[in-house]
Amino acid sequence: MGELEGTYRVLQTPGARLGTATPAGVSTLEPGQGPPAGVAWPAARTHLRVQLLDDSVELFDVEPKCDGQVLLTQVWQRLNLIECDYFGLEFQNVQSCWIWLEPMKPIIRQVQRPKSAVLRLAVKFFPPDPGQLQEEYTRYLFALQLKRDLLEERLTCTDTTAALLASHLLQAEVGDYDEVLDREHLRTHEYVPQQERALHRILAFHRELAGQTPAESDFQVLEIARKLDMYGIRFHSASDREGAKIKLAVSHTGVLVFQSSTRINTFNWSRLRKLSFKRKRFLIKLHPEVHGPYQDTLEFVLGSRDECKSFWKICVEHHTFFRLSDQPKPKAKAVLFSRGSSFRYSGRTQKQLADYVKGGGMKRAPYERRHSKTRMSLRALKVDLPRQSISLSEGVKTPATPLPTAASFCSAPASPPVPPGPRDSQVGGSSSETGPPAPGARRPAAERSSVAMAQLPRLPALQPLSPPITRSLPGLSVESPQPSPSTQRSPPGLSPQGPAAQGPSPLLGPVLADAAGARTDDREEPRRKCVPTDEAYFIAKEILATERTCLKDLEVITVWFRSAVVKADAMPADLMTLLFSNIDPIYEFHRGFLREVERRLVLWEESSSTQATGSHQRIGDILLRNMLQLKALTGHFQRLHEILTELEAASRRLRRLEALRRDFELQKVCYLPLDAFLLKPLQRLRHYRLLLHRLCAPVPGDPDPRGQDHTDLRDALQAITEVTSELQHSLVQLESLQKLAELQRDLVGIESLVAPGRELVREGCLLKLTRKGLQQRMFFLFSDMLLYASRDAAGSGHFQIRGLLPLRGMLVEDRESEWSVPHCFTIYTARKTIVVAASTRLEKAKWLHDLNAAIDAVKTGSAPVPPACVLCPLPPRAGLSPGFPNEASMEPASEDEAGGARGSVAGTGQLRASTTAHVCWCRQTSVSRADHSAAGENQLSGYLLRKFKNSSGWQKLWVVLTNFCLFFYKTHQDDHPLASLPLLGYSVSLPRDTDSIHKEHVFKLQFKSHVYFFRAESKYTFRRWMEVIERASASAGRAGTPEEEA
Repeated sequence: MGELEGTYRVLQTPGARLGTATPAGVSTLEPGQGPPAGVAWPAARTHLRVQLLDDSVELFDVEPKCDGQVLLTQVWQRLNLIECDYFGLEFQNVQSCWIWLEPMKPIIRQVQRPKSAVLRLAVKFFPPDPGQLQEEYTRYLFALQLKRDLLEERLTCTDTTAALLASHLLQAEVGDYDEVLDREHLRTHEYVPQQERALHRILAFHRELAGQTPAESDFQVLEIARKLDMYGIRFHSASDREGAKIKLAVSHTGVLVFQSSTRINTFNWSRLRKLSFKRKRFLIKLHPEVHGPYQDTLEFVLGSRDECKSFWKICVEHHTFFRLSDQPKPKAKAVLFSRGSSFRYSGRTQKQLADYVKGGGMKRAPYERRHSKTRMSLRALKVDLPRQSISLSEGVKTPATPLPTAASFCSAPASPPVPPGPRDSQVGGSSSETGPPAPGARRPAAERSSVAMAQLPRLPALQPLSPPITRSLPGLSVESPQPSPSTQRSPPGLSPQGPAAQGPSPLLGPVLADAAGARTDDREEPRRKCVPTDEAYFIAKEILATERTCLKDLEVITVWFRSAVVKADAMPADLMTLLFSNIDPIYEFHRGFLREVERRLVLWEESSSTQATGSHQRIGDILLRNMLQLKALTGHFQRLHEILTELEAASRRLRRLEALRRDFELQKVCYLPLDAFLLKPLQRLRHYRLLLHRLCAPVPGDPDPRGQDHTDLRDALQAITEVTSELQHSLVQLESLQKLAELQRDLVGIESLVAPGRELVREGCLLKLTRKGLQQRMFFLFSDMLLYASRDAAGSGHFQIRGLLPLRGMLVEDRESEWSVPHCFTIYTARKTIVVAASTRLEKAKWLHDLNAAIDAVKTGSAPVPPACVLCPLPPRAGLSPGFPNEASMEPASEDEAGGARGSVAGTGQLRASTTAHVCWCRQTSVSRADHSAAGENQLSGYLLRKFKNSSGWQKLWVVLTNFCLFFYKTHQDDHPLASLPLLGYSVSLPRDTDSIHKEHVFKLQFKSHVYFFRAESKYTFRRWMEVIERASASAGRAGTPEEEA
């Protein structure tokens, strides 16, 4: 092919086309020539200023047109930051709002005027547990972030908590307490707003921290802050559909809704189906099984489209970082038209980051604490680095017990040792510039002091095993509802707390997923500190654990039910006033009591670890002060019976309220019948009395135990005894009313079961002799009649009434020899005779005792009899005996129940399968009124390590025992249980040699082939769990008479 000839038009440059002059300068090119086409002008570079967490400012040389990831990479490299994905850079936009720098977007398109802008290094993702941060340097930066948030009033808390945080920060920067030097340092360094008012408190707390290393101080700062409601919260102003002003935020659990500074709703990630935005409207779509009767799409309006899109991006990043295992694939760009945003999180997820650090992805190097000039004591030179635990706030340590292969309650690996040597590039650099503060932020009074020699960490020493320590802190506010750290679904075989849960019955084979809680490995060697050894400390620990559960139970009414009622507008105003005006003061009392106990236990543990004796190692003064306060709440306790009566009457009268209650009880947070939560305050008084009896018990060999503390405990016991004696009648009435109301919803074919004077004596499963042989029936013995029912064949979970027998004129005989049925007895009435059989001889003895006692009470007139019109509540239908108003029979001649004798509760429909009636049906056992009364007193909460029969690892769970059932949570802060295990029929014992359990404080639960092992943290806790579980699983061995139980 020959050459192409012709003329070519020279293309003008953009500047020449607009008529601009050719740039002047010295050129080596000939006139009329230009630079070659392949040669480009060097890209313009600029110096970007980045303010670090220690307030120093570093300069970074980047091209404005490059992506944000280039600047982020330079920052991570200069800081030698390994766990960098927790952090980000933020800058202020035109509206003075802080915006995160996007890694995949050019800097020039995000930051206006890059030369004059100052970006800030900040923590972007706040993990729920500081133990998940594996690098000491990362924890140091987190502590600096919390220091900034505290000063800028983002981390709101009580004055006591703020002073405690400041004391740990002060310990990390200046070392051990020295009043003169501390005051001088605090004059020029500000830690909290209005620091002068908290100065005395800060110094008092700092005095108690002698010998604590900077690394330990950082860890304590994180441990305190993570329990605060504002931990890691960044508000975004918005409004709801009604125009009410609210604030949105996002955390590791999901999307949070605040009104002022109070959290009013939490949308966990597991509840969300889709997050989207349209202009300035932020849309949340819920899963169909979550929203229930309410709308499945929630809408919030933000200030502008940019604010809405920014918040949506933050939600996407948090969901990906905390919930996903791998990075999502980038969305492919459309060829012609694009719909929706292509934004995706571009960093590593938390799981990927943890795997990278554990695998030694980067070489660890020493780091410099820019403001640290610590004065270390002799003890500090021997102190090891703090352990990273699964949750340091859950559990209390006992005396060190060497168990070389035991799994610990604190099981995460310690921080790796840092080799000595200079840091490659210092954090602070040489610049001393300071960037602008956040809007409304408070600046420190003066710049920080010069850099001192940093303390290099030491190698951790091996220490014997012991259980974990509780780090509940003074001034810690307990707001509700708390987000749930775990939102995983329960696997098949659990008793999931929700209407959408499916799978086999939990009554025969409850199983907990390994993912439900953190696992501990038998090969790990734990480290422990010295903790109190006396029994009073562990009883105080039990008060703390059960008080947390009590407060959570009250939040079901004061927070969750209140929110549902307000949204549905289904409750009359006078009933709402009656309910919440009496429940709220009780709730506030428990909040304050919990804060006092938490603070005292922390001081008790710290004084014990320093082997110092003082006023902190006691609990009597707190108990006495709060037991005396209970007397002022007597009127609120007495009105609980009226509240429950009015609530039941309104539910029968108003269909909307009844539907609301039914739907609310199917939510996971309502793990018990709603009426049962109204019983909790009165039952808690009995528990106080029980624990005070234990605290006042004499200690062998100590005639005057605990001195003044013992005097306070005796006075507190007297005070709570007076309160419980005054409220005993109210409690008995409330328990009876609550049980009758619960049975009214479970039974079909009877009206007005709730009647004055009627009480439940015993409920349980018996075999009734019919024309088709022995058929399983559920019997309910009341103070005036005996009902028996069968499971509804339609699978609704209700019990269909089959017969009603009055107690007046009834005769019970043990004539087992006449029938070839073991453990049977005969019941005679004026018009009907039935033969029933119990599952065991003990069950038969219980029924005979209670039947005869109830019949005698009716004969003597000691039991009040309801009006005659209530004794025949059954509607007329085929099978009723005519002419006998006190006796009815619905037993069909040819009865065919599908699966009548099954031991499963599958197909219970919309009813909760863990109610006492359903458990008795499946386990073929019974429960008396005395059992219910004892269950209200013998409740327990705390952390246990759980192990399956064939598994090798132990799993740490927060366990709550109430209403004859164990409820399992991942942590005590969870809103709803992961699973439940009804205890009726289970046996509790010590492991045998064949079980191959070589641990201390382990007990065994077994029902048929289902075996579980649980390990407690101390000998006292082990005894308490054995005691309460044995009572709950076997029920009361003796059935008292109505007179004895009243």
